[in-house]
Amino acid sequence: MLQKLTLLFPLWMTLTGAIALSWPEWLLPLNQGSIVVLILAFIMLCMGLTLTFDDFRRITRTPKVVAIGFAAQYTIMPLLAWGIATALNLPTYFAVGLILVGCCPGGTASNLVAYIAKADVALSVVMTVSSTLAAVILTPLLTQLFAGTLVPVDTWMLFKQTLQVVIVPVVLGVLLNHSMPRLVQRVMSVAPLLSVLGVCVICAIVFAAHAEIILRHGAELILAVAILHGGGFLMGYHFARIFGFHSQSARTVSVEVGMQNSGLAIVLSKQAFPMLPLAPVVGAVSVLVHTLLGSLLAVLWRARPPQRQIR
Repeated sequence: MLQKLTLLFPLWMTLTGAIALSWPEWLLPLNQGSIVVLILAFIMLCMGLTLTFDDFRRITRTPKVVAIGFAAQYTIMPLLAWGIATALNLPTYFAVGLILVGCCPGGTASNLVAYIAKADVALSVVMTVSSTLAAVILTPLLTQLFAGTLVPVDTWMLFKQTLQVVIVPVVLGVLLNHSMPRLVQRVMSVAPLLSVLGVCVICAIVFAAHAEIILRHGAELILAVAILHGGGFLMGYHFARIFGFHSQSARTVSVEVGMQNSGLAIVLSKQAFPMLPLAPVVGAVSVLVHTLLGSLLAVLWRARPPQRQIR
């Protein structure tokens, strides 16, 4: 039952977004202090609880495909985000928000979508872990590179925030899983659903805080993030195929590249770019769009059995 509710992530995201835009006053009290940061830290803690030390060892067992996915993650998405922001001549606050989404690691929801799409879920987890750990260095540096020409970028602030809301909770989750496996197993049945609801709440808070702006610029934002994530899915898939991987691995790379940790982008934009209060809006719209696109792609792929072998 809990798994079925978790698989309805796109529905919950759509419903909470619609509620936030229709009755923003219900959620405005939550747009205070560190609530959003704490929710994201909890989501990353849940991700850590699903991991073991063996998951990290797998990175050395499948180095080629992990390296290809890693390279695709941190080249395709930042370049694509910068190109879209430039081509569409987005306002600075939306451009920075889009670039920050593109510079973030793969999202935890990608593992769920990989499962639905009959991709390699174990590989998806390993790729999410590797890109997430690297985010503490690469997300600030890439944001500085691509957004530094638009606004001053506090690279040190981005580094500290990524460390606090991503690395520390994930490491804590892994250690808890290792030291108290029985306790962790008891909560694991509900952890994925709580993570999904946490992402929905984060996005709903941002939607509510900027409901008027989102309704006014919704088409522009949806177009920008749809091109970003759609391009990520498409280019990630063909990037893997170019390097000799067949459809199951290519699907996994596609999902990892196309789905970003947009919740992290929301938190980082709120913390590192206080002079751009509308930048987090892009991250919120991004979650909705990549969740819907990823789920649709997963359903289409699920009907077509993938090839598993590598040339």
